[in-house]
Amino acid sequence: MRAIGSSIPRIDAWKKVTGEALYPGDIELPGMVHMKVLFAGRPHARIRHIDTSEAETAPGVLAVLTAKDVPVNEYGLLIPDQPVLCGPGSDKEGADVVRFVGDQVALVVAETPEQAEAALQLIQVEYEDLPVVGDVEQALAPDAPRVHGHLDSNVLKTYRIRTGDVEEGFAQADVIVEETFRTGFQEHAYLQPEAGVAYVDEEERIVVITAGQWTHEDRQQIAHALGMPEDRIVVRYAAIGGAFGGREDMSVQIILALAAWRLHQQGIHRPVKIVWSREESIIGHHKRHAMIAKARWGARKDGTLVAVQIDLTLDAGAYAYTSTKVLGNATLACVGPYQVPNVWVDTRAVYTNNPPSGAFRGFGGPQGHFIAETMMNLLAEALDMDPVELRMRNVLQEGSLLPTQAPVPPGCTMPQVLERLALEAGWTWDPERGWQAPPPPTPAAPEARAGRAAVEVAAGPRLRGRGLAIAYKNVGFSYGFVDECHATVELHGAGDIERVVVRHAGADVGQGAHTVMAQFAAEALDVPLEKITLIVSHTGETDNSGSSSASRMTFMAGNAIKRAAEEALRLWREEEARPAIAHYRYIPRPTTPYDPETGRSDPNITYGYVGQVAEVEVDPETGHVYLTRVITVDDVGRAVNPQQVEGQIEGSIAQAFGWTVMEDFQVKEGRVLTDRLSTYLIPTIQDVPEEMASVIMEFPDPQGPYGARGMGEMPFIPLPPAIIAAVRQATGKWFTEIPLTPERVWRALHGSSEEGD
Repeated sequence: MRAIGSSIPRIDAWKKVTGEALYPGDIELPGMVHMKVLFAGRPHARIRHIDTSEAETAPGVLAVLTAKDVPVNEYGLLIPDQPVLCGPGSDKEGADVVRFVGDQVALVVAETPEQAEAALQLIQVEYEDLPVVGDVEQALAPDAPRVHGHLDSNVLKTYRIRTGDVEEGFAQADVIVEETFRTGFQEHAYLQPEAGVAYVDEEERIVVITAGQWTHEDRQQIAHALGMPEDRIVVRYAAIGGAFGGREDMSVQIILALAAWRLHQQGIHRPVKIVWSREESIIGHHKRHAMIAKARWGARKDGTLVAVQIDLTLDAGAYAYTSTKVLGNATLACVGPYQVPNVWVDTRAVYTNNPPSGAFRGFGGPQGHFIAETMMNLLAEALDMDPVELRMRNVLQEGSLLPTQAPVPPGCTMPQVLERLALEAGWTWDPERGWQAPPPPTPAAPEARAGRAAVEVAAGPRLRGRGLAIAYKNVGFSYGFVDECHATVELHGAGDIERVVVRHAGADVGQGAHTVMAQFAAEALDVPLEKITLIVSHTGETDNSGSSSASRMTFMAGNAIKRAAEEALRLWREEEARPAIAHYRYIPRPTTPYDPETGRSDPNITYGYVGQVAEVEVDPETGHVYLTRVITVDDVGRAVNPQQVEGQIEGSIAQAFGWTVMEDFQVKEGRVLTDRLSTYLIPTIQDVPEEMASVIMEFPDPQGPYGARGMGEMPFIPLPPAIIAAVRQATGKWFTEIPLTPERVWRALHGSSEEGD
């Protein structure tokens, strides 16, 4: 079999299923000591005083660290607006203020985890509580308290798009629909909470072994906070128990390095380990952005879109994290994959005292397309037009202009994906009548549902419906953010190539990236996969690869490894270099930021295209929504490993279903009420649909390695609006707020208010 296009078993599978693979929490080193974090536990307060004297003399305690122990007390992936440790004694302006419950106040290092935990309880902190900004509406009020006191407002970032004349567009519209949308936070709930080990090696370098998504960015932030050159820091990733964007920002990396270094300065040369509990993880790392938006869309009676107006606000939480970039994606996504001559979009990300929001699978795309696709389905209903027919008349095509007035990059296959989706789901096309939907799904017999749902209720009639949505999403970094990816390939052997060493920093966060890297090398060199040795996720051994995010790793790593391998092979053949070593730095075509007035930009390198049909059952007696069938059509350019593509699709469906129906992350006045998996419910195997049909299309992307596009996020994005449309067909009710908890659905079906019975 060729390496590319084959469902080769994952190269890490055996070690993971046998337990040989070590995750950060599994690592044990000689002489290791343990660290615990004192979290703020309150959403907004000034720290007046910290007394650590009792903790310092507690049994087993080796060190207690506070803000005064941090050389440069700030960090942040894009904006360094967060203290490493909050409290007095720091040079960082505002470092004495905690802004969410997960702010870190002090560290205790002790011989055992139990001793460190006991000493935490002895630390005395004097707080002066400050007014809490609990939601974006409050944050935007003229007299709102400031989350960051030195700023003029709570608005972190704004964008706008102005194309055509939106009022003239609405004047031309035969039908106008208006709606308000709300989406909630989402917890990543990855398999292993944050953990890691740090020590100082024989070269006086601080080595941090953890789990993340971008080793070199982790190194940069650690070095900055410790006031050290980057070559004094080494970041290595162990096996990674999931990420979904949740490991893009710092959690334990800086504090591990700080503790190991401070102990070393005291003559204590011992590794430091930390493992967060699930509750600490839930309050300590960022979430998917909650959103509120108002949308107004207009179309002619033939279905042609003529005007789109959207006002959208994201809850950034207490610190910036990646909110500016997520907002950028949502600003484009909220118009959907459609050609619209008149567009008016205003978006903003706003500081509150809620947990920070940041990267999460889809990165602004789910929120934006939830608006766009639901508005398209509302328009289809108002026009008495089939939803596929309406989309076909407006969908982006090769050469279309985006709302930013840049042409869509070559390789746009949204029409082909939509057509295949419609046919797979039973739609038919008639030359005179256009696209026609199949009849609604009929209810399943109660006995056919036995054991299917996590909560099996009365076996009475359930309402059934079908809904459709499509989406597109960027591959790679966006809006002028410089993207690059390095790879080094070494060919060893006397006559034939006997061994290939591939060095690449890219993180495998469970999606199979390292397997795909090996496949690219094997394909380019025409050698068996068994000859490939990977050296990965280690800043001391590899150059910068960028992050495992933005659906970019297959696309970027594939291009870098392919070209490094081709150059190494040339050296091997033409110059007879033994070993032949080649390095390649792949830089894709540049993108440009939004113009601040008009939004003009060439925003993204390329895109992936996806569509989904969802079928649901709704129990009118309880309000439960059951997802019974999903069809996904995904153009991946080239399926490097088809089995892994299917795995990404099925994982996306489970996660998107959770955000749409089950996962109700509750924060009240900045305090997290759902800080454990017994109160924050995520889907189990009994909640995912019995039938998940994955249709993989392969239209090669002109820029992709062997034509491959990134696709890890795409199948998440259209499912929420598809479920909403299916619930509409089943119940006759439109929902524009998610999650569709049983209470919310039941009240809508029975005419009750949220407050009433």
